Amino acid sequence: MSTMSAAAVAVWLGTVVTILSRSHADRNVYPSAGVLFVHVLEREYFKGEFPPYPKSGDASNDPITFNTNLMGYPDRPGWLRYIQRTPHSDGVLYGSPTAEHVGKPTVIEITAYNRRTFETARHNLVINIMATEEFPLPYQAEFYIKNMNVEEMLASEVLGDFLGAVKNVWQPERLNAINITSALDRGGRVPLPINNLKEGVYVMVGADVPFSSCLREVESPHNQLRCSQEMEPVISCDKKFRAQFHIDWCKISLVDINKVVPIYITRPDPGTGILPEFGEYNPPSESLRSRDYFSDFLITLAVPSAVALVLFFILGYTMCCRREGVIQLVHHSSIQKSTKELRSMSKNREISWPLSTLPVFNPVSGEVVPPIHPDNYETTSMPLMQTQTNLQNQITIPQQRPSGDNYVMSTFRRLEVNGIPEERKVAEALNL
Repeated sequence: MSTMSAAAVAVWLGTVVTILSRSHADRNVYPSAGVLFVHVLEREYFKGEFPPYPKSGDASNDPITFNTNLMGYPDRPGWLRYIQRTPHSDGVLYGSPTAEHVGKPTVIEITAYNRRTFETARHNLVINIMATEEFPLPYQAEFYIKNMNVEEMLASEVLGDFLGAVKNVWQPERLNAINITSALDRGGRVPLPINNLKEGVYVMVGADVPFSSCLREVESPHNQLRCSQEMEPVISCDKKFRAQFHIDWCKISLVDINKVVPIYITRPDPGTGILPEFGEYNPPSESLRSRDYFSDFLITLAVPSAVALVLFFILGYTMCCRREGVIQLVHHSSIQKSTKELRSMSKNREISWPLSTLPVFNPVSGEVVPPIHPDNYETTSMPLMQTQTNLQNQITIPQQRPSGDNYVMSTFRRLEVNGIPEERKVAEALNL
């Protein structure tokens, strides 16, 4: 700095003072209560706050975003909205101030961020809301325009064209735009990025004369029926809007504030929004005595363990020393034994057939009568009576004929019960 000349220092200081004065300059605007307020944050206005490109001749097209808030607060007033679609487009502040804000200057802090150099610039916007004699206009109509986004509708030429079309249909002496709201703020869905779909926007206008017959056509029973069937109503003046604005006439709202019964709701005083002063924070000192948690640990483990031990002794006494418990144990033991016996029997399926399934032998006549059982009896995998050719361990005995002394041979199956041959019937037949 010592090597710089006095002229260079003066130029440098002048540049710094100029930049500071531009970054902190206040701009005053004077909107009217009940009338739409629109303020455009132009990127060109803030480009001078940031250094140019290092190379001469390059176009300055830095991405710039804006942050707006009420001075001393983190957000904007409730009636003021802000939108900026991309960092390469201008930001827009818009809203409709009410009569309760009249005479109260609203200071909005606007901070511009250069996303290339990460530098910031700030200035204040002072909104001085003025009162109007014609506020509010008694007749208000709200239109839903389907083919517009809110930033497109806020453009002065587009809004002027819409108000001109409404004035041509309504024929009022005074006509003002009261408010503009995006359909997304009313619960609408973000449109798909196909076919150039738009979000939609609600535009409220006010006039000093009653609604025209064209605007009231939507209230006819025929058009109400078509709206309930999700069909477009037949409106005679729709052609005056159709060239530029696609209006959903089923969502139009006509309000005569002279017939609206005011509802007064007492609200508590919101206060200043600033917490009272409590002084500086005083942290605890380092000389605090450490706490011993051993007793807490013992209580945490000892109490549940004692309760569990008592319950265990009560259950053991009930099951082993009481008659009901002994009966339950015996019953459980018998069920367990029966289960084991059934499982052992199911493993050994090669057992002898019971006598009731054997053929009946008549020792006098020598006839063999099959056992009596139903025809629809479902046999197991092994048939009760096998054929003569398939029988094993066969015994052939003579069979006596009633007319002579000749004998015929009969074949029976040799059975074993528990490993002991069953030949009692065969022996009785031979001894006869």
